[in-house]
Amino acid sequence: MYLNYYLQQLRYIVYMAPVLLIAITAHEFAHGWMSERMGDPTPRADGRMSLNPFRHLDLIGTLCLLFFHMGWAKPVRINTRYYRDRRKGIILVSLAGPVMNFILAFLSILGSGLILRFGNATSELMQTLYLLCYYSAVMNTGLGVFNLIPFPPLDGSNVLEQLVPRVEYFYMRIRPYRTWILLLLLASGVLSRPLTMANSTILGGMWEIVEKVLGFGVQMQSQGGGTIL
Repeated sequence: MYLNYYLQQLRYIVYMAPVLLIAITAHEFAHGWMSERMGDPTPRADGRMSLNPFRHLDLIGTLCLLFFHMGWAKPVRINTRYYRDRRKGIILVSLAGPVMNFILAFLSILGSGLILRFGNATSELMQTLYLLCYYSAVMNTGLGVFNLIPFPPLDGSNVLEQLVPRVEYFYMRIRPYRTWILLLLLASGVLSRPLTMANSTILGGMWEIVEKVLGFGVQMQSQGGGTIL
């Protein structure tokens, strides 16, 4: 009994590790790419315009992703003085990461649909590819949704601060404790239910689009992934 449990956890980690690295790297690269498009050379000067995941990993954020399926990476440093429109630039740069994750999630669901539609269900290779696509969809959706929460250091806080400048004072007051507050919220499970609902809604909507595109109706199957978060 315990052996099967640990084997399942090991398989989960084996599948999640590459998916996690890709999701984090793409998220941070998108932030840097958008800031550079806005005229800021800082991300490239800091070496963040890279597809090397180890340039983007944050230890605590990565551990949270593995254990809670929600987390964060090392923030990309930007210089807003290079932006023609500072407010617009900060919003676009902040949203670039989550949007990239949603794009990867949709492509992963599309890959799952193609495998179910045209792949050999008895093939071990197809089953492995399906699981990778499934975990990629779950992880990228979870990362995108979680980072839209308007709480520092998450991307949503930067967007809210530009839309409602008065929250800047509140963010400044909690800045020394923000990581611990976030860890407490994750560990307590307070965020689990609303984020699970949001993730499931987004994944379900993406899957409906894929069903219509491919012209078939098959429910996306969970194979050892647990709850979608």
